Amino acid sequence: MEKSQVKWLYISIGFSLLVLVIILFLTINENTIQYLKEINPIFLLLAFLAHLLTMCFWAWRIQKMAGSLGYPVGFFYSLNLVFANLLIAAITPSQMGGEPVRVHELYRANVPLGDATAIVIMERVLDGIVLALLAAFAMIVLADQWKILGAISQFMVFITWIFVIGCLLLFYLAIKRPEIVKKVVHRVARFFTRTWESARIEKFVLRVDKEIDNFHETVIKFVKSAKGGLLWGFLFSLLYWVSEVLIASLILLGLGQPPLILESFVIQLILAIVMMIPLTPGSSGIAEVGATSLYALFIPASIVGIFVVIWRIVLFYFNIALGILSSIIIVRREAKFKQ
Repeated sequence: MEKSQVKWLYISIGFSLLVLVIILFLTINENTIQYLKEINPIFLLLAFLAHLLTMCFWAWRIQKMAGSLGYPVGFFYSLNLVFANLLIAAITPSQMGGEPVRVHELYRANVPLGDATAIVIMERVLDGIVLALLAAFAMIVLADQWKILGAISQFMVFITWIFVIGCLLLFYLAIKRPEIVKKVVHRVARFFTRTWESARIEKFVLRVDKEIDNFHETVIKFVKSAKGGLLWGFLFSLLYWVSEVLIASLILLGLGQPPLILESFVIQLILAIVMMIPLTPGSSGIAEVGATSLYALFIPASIVGIFVVIWRIVLFYFNIALGILSSIIIVRREAKFKQ
């Protein structure tokens, strides 16, 4: 990792630890020890295994979508790609900063840059569609749980729908009006490259145009001749989010609490949306405070802090450990590639 990335990793972990310590200080009392005696480590282990399963769903999604375009990418290569993505997501604002890593790793697997970009963007489009559908399901079927959480939770669902509509609009423009996308990208590129020499800027713009054309052709290919990749992508996106939501219920069972499956479904959906907002590196602090505030409505205050700590260990600190391991593998591979 570069020095700047290491710095942001320390900031992300440090901020998260600080918030967790404050939460524990405010929630631990004389009843906490009694609750800790009821811990069932089997369910906590299952929570870690369920999280690994979600990463497998993600890897299968990438593998199937790339394969539908004619690019064979191995499952374990895809899984390592996902792990590397997790580390970068932990040090960038929100938890959606790992896209460049996925594009780079697909490119290293002999997927052309435009096609790799199309796959990664299509992943986010599918994530948005699945989240919107889950939000609609939750609002219709789980109305009582929404009422307990209040108006803020409903507002977050509307934000999700706006996000999805935006993704679908960009998706439409990429298919029907790629020239509009080119104009927007040109303006953004010229703003960030205004200190460059004119020849360098021109070369960069031409490359951007080429990649947009490649992306456009790939999207058309997905829609016309690689529908199987989209179907597999949607299926694994759905499995990913459902399994990720159930992790909280497994942790609650491990702490001797009711699983709160319906309530956790709503809460985790809200947190997934909030953690996409680029406020802090890896959503540090935002996730901890949000989870504490929402779960405190359903579980005793004496155990809510412990729950949030374990939840973040599974979904944040475990991700960092997997990402570091993956990065070591990638660095060794790149060293051999240069040789």
